[in-house]
Amino acid sequence: MPFYRFLLPGPYKSSGLIFMFQCGMILEILRQSLNYDEGCEPMILNIDNTHFFVSRKAEDVTEKEINRFIDQYAGTQVSQLVFSINAMRASYDSRVFEPIWQGYDPEGGPDQPFLSALPSEESRQRFDNMMQNYCQLCGNGKNVFQHWIARTREVGISPWISTRMNDIHEVNDERHPFHSEFWRTHPEARRSMYHDVGWSDRALDFGRQDVRDRHFAFIEEIMELYDVDGLELDWMRFGYHFRPGFEEEGAVLLTEFTSDVRRLLDTWETRRGHKIELSARVPSRPATSLALGLDAVEWARRGLISRLVITPFWATSEADMPVEIWKQLLRGTDVKLEAGLELLLRAYPASKKVQTNSLGTVRGAAMALLSRGADDLYLYNYFDCVTCMDDLENYPTLLREVGELDTLRGKPRRHVVTYSDTWAVGEPAGYLLPATVTPHSVKAFAVPIGEAPAAAQQAYVVLGVAQEQDTGEETVWVNGTVCQEVKDILLSRPLPASPVRTWMIPAQALHKGRNVVEIQGFAGTLDWVEIKIV
Repeated sequence: MPFYRFLLPGPYKSSGLIFMFQCGMILEILRQSLNYDEGCEPMILNIDNTHFFVSRKAEDVTEKEINRFIDQYAGTQVSQLVFSINAMRASYDSRVFEPIWQGYDPEGGPDQPFLSALPSEESRQRFDNMMQNYCQLCGNGKNVFQHWIARTREVGISPWISTRMNDIHEVNDERHPFHSEFWRTHPEARRSMYHDVGWSDRALDFGRQDVRDRHFAFIEEIMELYDVDGLELDWMRFGYHFRPGFEEEGAVLLTEFTSDVRRLLDTWETRRGHKIELSARVPSRPATSLALGLDAVEWARRGLISRLVITPFWATSEADMPVEIWKQLLRGTDVKLEAGLELLLRAYPASKKVQTNSLGTVRGAAMALLSRGADDLYLYNYFDCVTCMDDLENYPTLLREVGELDTLRGKPRRHVVTYSDTWAVGEPAGYLLPATVTPHSVKAFAVPIGEAPAAAQQAYVVLGVAQEQDTGEETVWVNGTVCQEVKDILLSRPLPASPVRTWMIPAQALHKGRNVVEIQGFAGTLDWVEIKIV
């Protein structure tokens, strides 16, 4: 428990405005002593609602391990830990959403009926272990999230809560234990059951008053339970919230909903005696966000949010998000723009090669996004386990490097062409790869790299070329400067599925910002384009 809580009578109760003012002053002084510098927040890390519970064996979850989970971020560039608190069910003993373990028998083992929908013995054992941890840490009046929030403040990091607004994990199987009874028993509340061909069809329809009221009641409960510095509305889990064709009307409803949440936080600011910010996660592109009913610019201009996270959904990270356009739209507001970086990396939607980012590709994306004007980097799904990063040994380095330009300069980095994985209904999806090339065509790719390489660094164009016929006339230019093909360049994951060819970029050919790679004389298919700086 943070020591300043002992200065306050009861659970932050006040007998008058003077006392509340004094409490606010005390909290502000303590926050400053814990390095809560609003001008220095280089990196935000989202903590998934199930990660800790599924990645630790139940017998290994001690108080030391619970604290170590938070302590690993002390002294890094992580300035905010954002604790995701729910999916369809709550990750604590909620009165509004049933807790994730409701219906589970702690003595029943992995073969109990609650887990019968899971497809394999391994998945049932993994889920059983997760449920054991939830029961141990969050059942019977316990609440590990409250402990983590206190611990986060003790190590000098700002604690936030995130609520997933429309999580639909595993909705392809209606028997899955993740699902809420509300979702199961109210199919009429889903956004598109008339064709029902994808997960997004089965999301809840926020055009319905009962859906909005239910989630608002959940937010009221969150704010009552958790003393945090901010609340995030995660509209990107899973991104589609209205019946097709009703997104425009939905945008008005969600603006009103966001206004109601802001008023609720204002009330809790008075009760807690400190500022409570509101943030939202939305799609990477402004037109897509608005067309999905997420009018983030209106929220910003009305002063409803103080932070905005632009992000892909899940399938890939996206280093070419239009940061400059968002900054122009937010001009005149005080809203901070946070660039969301997902863990996975794909070059195109149909790619069957599922890979995670490495330290090098995160460096590249971070350099590009921060140089374009993003205020902070926001990491999603970057966790401390082998299922999250192939090069897990670089996780501590990542936490200490990728949030600031100063600590990125001069380091090896990779800039891979990817795509945007979220598009509004009826909006044409855009991606550049795979690209068919012919001997007489020129293919061009604009690759944002942020700052130009340091003088001592060498840069390369890396191409994945599938189904290739050797013409002997292959040429690669960067910004109009011809490059020389080289052999035996060492590459590590992530990698293209096809054979790799590499060209050395002449010194001074690269410049800050977007650099154009042009390719001519090939006969085949490109499935990977990258600028690699070593």
